[in-house]
Amino acid sequence: MKRSILAILIICLAFPVSNAQLWKMKRWEALGGIGPSFFFGDIGGFSKTQNILGLRDMSFMQTRFDINGNLKYRLTRDINLRLSLTYGLFHATDIRGSNEDRNFEASTSFFEPAVIGEYYFIKNYAENSYLFMKQKQGLMRDLFKSLDFYAFAGFGGLSYNVKGNTGLVAYEVAHGLSSKGFTEVIPAGLGTTLIYSPNLNFGLEVGGRYAFSDYLDGYTSQYSRANDVYYFLNFTVTYKLKSGPHGLPSLR
Repeated sequence: MKRSILAILIICLAFPVSNAQLWKMKRWEALGGIGPSFFFGDIGGFSKTQNILGLRDMSFMQTRFDINGNLKYRLTRDINLRLSLTYGLFHATDIRGSNEDRNFEASTSFFEPAVIGEYYFIKNYAENSYLFMKQKQGLMRDLFKSLDFYAFAGFGGLSYNVKGNTGLVAYEVAHGLSSKGFTEVIPAGLGTTLIYSPNLNFGLEVGGRYAFSDYLDGYTSQYSRANDVYYFLNFTVTYKLKSGPHGLPSLR
């Protein structure tokens, strides 16, 4: 009788500990995202006196898209490190802005590699459930218990190629500007993830990038007081990979 009670106590004490380590079974994650890109450069937009909080600069004409792939590694339950590769487009035009008479227009294609750290300030309860991890129960009834919320920041680079209209090309030639370049960027933002199943997550991430360049649209002027910035709003899908030999990801 005493042995039975002792065995039950050991199981009860060990079970929460094992649950707390379940995330270690799948440290690696593959993530894909797609969504609109928003560019804020020197072409287009409204002057500050006509544009409170910059909201008028966010228009359909200036919006393009981005697509990215990521490989994540879970350092701890609350901290991830990820390699991010993003391809996308920017667009800028003086039409319907404060400088319509200038009539510049630019389309920029870009490739952005970045290393990003994530900190989860709110973690879900699902991955602490042994039954959930073994696929013996589905999405938790309480939606909020299946959500993660995180902040991220990092560093990266941006390789870009600008194609301008006739007016912009003439300006670039006259001022000796190049239509191609590479610059450092600093990404930062917020995201949320829905833990849908032990292997699959869905999420939404909004992030901004500060560029160490003012030429992402092929133009700058003496009136420009800041470098270019851009934003992504991405819908994401995450697939969790099992840890194979030596801690490397495995598709098995």
